[in-house]
Amino acid sequence: MDKSIFIGMSGAKQTMLAQQAHANNLANVSTTGFKRDFAQARSMPVYGEHFATRAYAMTERPGTDQSAGALVETGRDLDVAVNGDGWLAVQNEGGEEVFTRGGSLQLDVNGLLRTSGGEMVLGNGGPIALPPFEKVQIGTDGSVSIVPVGGPPSQLVDIDRIKLVNPPPGGLEKGEDGFLRRSADAALEGPEPADGNLRLTSGFLESSNVNAVEEMISNLQLSRQFEMQVKIMQTADENAEVSARLLQNL
Repeated sequence: MDKSIFIGMSGAKQTMLAQQAHANNLANVSTTGFKRDFAQARSMPVYGEHFATRAYAMTERPGTDQSAGALVETGRDLDVAVNGDGWLAVQNEGGEEVFTRGGSLQLDVNGLLRTSGGEMVLGNGGPIALPPFEKVQIGTDGSVSIVPVGGPPSQLVDIDRIKLVNPPPGGLEKGEDGFLRRSADAALEGPEPADGNLRLTSGFLESSNVNAVEEMISNLQLSRQFEMQVKIMQTADENAEVSARLLQNL
């Protein structure tokens, strides 16, 4: 069998992985704070004693588009959006500190401030917990203030401050849970330090940075590429059959 069939096979595999990435982007076009993923592959020559006529497709570590999405006004007190660079620091189910731009916050029955997915929002000393209140207010610096139950509207009490972080963009990678975290090469010994220069906008949410039309076009292009790779495999198989018949007739 002509080993060129493996060339088409590796190309088809990488095309399918790229289709999955773009399909996931398209599925999250309405997800608050979602950052679209890139799909990337490169040619990898086959090593050994042979002519340089074969190159396989090899996956490279995919990246994430960290550009900001548009701000959408909601008017809700617990909705926040990060202005410019930066991330909200939250704690996932495994107790790990991870980063997100999804600022649709809510309170559980214990008064803990959580994301829409249930992750605890971190403050100066850990997860933020609010006592019973009449009204809650989140400032531009991330400070969380409340009007206590029975208190006058002008009586604002500072409870905590949402932890905002700004790690270097090149040192971040997205996990399978959809949250960003520092990569192994850029990991810190302790928790990520808070950045006091970052700002929030209350009553707004950041939309996904996915362009639906662009993702649909990319999927169509990848579909054509997949058909081409399958054609290569079919041609290689046909060539192998012809070669076998010729050898039988010798």
